[in-house]
Amino acid sequence: MIQPIVYVVSDAIGETAELVTRAAVSQFNSGHVEIRRVSHVSSLVDIHRVVEEAHEAVAAIIFTIVLPELREALKNEADALGIPNVDIMGPVLTALSTMFQAGPRLKPGLVHKMDEEYFRRVEAVEYTVKYDDGKDARGLERADAVLVGVSRSSKTPVSLYLAQRGYKVANFPLVPEVPPPKELFSLSPGKVVGLTVSPRQLQRIRVERLKALGLSVGASYADPERILRELEYADGVFRRLGCSVVDVTDRAVEETASLIVELLKRESKA
Repeated sequence: MIQPIVYVVSDAIGETAELVTRAAVSQFNSGHVEIRRVSHVSSLVDIHRVVEEAHEAVAAIIFTIVLPELREALKNEADALGIPNVDIMGPVLTALSTMFQAGPRLKPGLVHKMDEEYFRRVEAVEYTVKYDDGKDARGLERADAVLVGVSRSSKTPVSLYLAQRGYKVANFPLVPEVPPPKELFSLSPGKVVGLTVSPRQLQRIRVERLKALGLSVGASYADPERILRELEYADGVFRRLGCSVVDVTDRAVEETASLIVELLKRESKA
């Protein structure tokens, strides 16, 4: 018995159509069907070529094509030559257009663009966790942004918020007794953002942190003079780096992140 052939045709990659095809052919002949995937079909010339090939191979055609003119051309040509064909995308788009009372965007490959966006965010989160709180100074050149500031200046929550939006973010704490990593000074100043906060708010945050840890609120960590010294030291580092500075006082994480995104966009256009 001659092995059946199915052409899987798409104006994108064609994975969706192939998955549907494989699921269907598994119900016949133990799934022994040759599948020939034809991706990125984008013109009437492509359509004619595929239909001619399928006709010569005595094959069926299963297709997911978004653009109506290409979809109709393929179906009309296949019907004219008696080629069995199945339009996966067309009926779904029609039904959804009725439900949404709006036309589709008609852009091929949006599913894969969404997949790429998802994996980009996953990669960003993984990077951000790895480079959180000064864990590693290597690989900073791959960061989209590097946040620096004293302890409890919102570096980690802002970093993770940005990571969930696809930005790879590293952050480093600034402590007077510990010199910043030399790698920090080799970065473009536009990639580095300093975070500062009012002494009063910082003290309040640190006191609450000490309480949560069951430690004495009289520790030097929350001492006003110590806090002033740390903030002055951080300001000096910001000047050495030549970086932008964002005051996080009374700002939500989302607001701070939005300001940083604006800085990064401005820098990319410079």
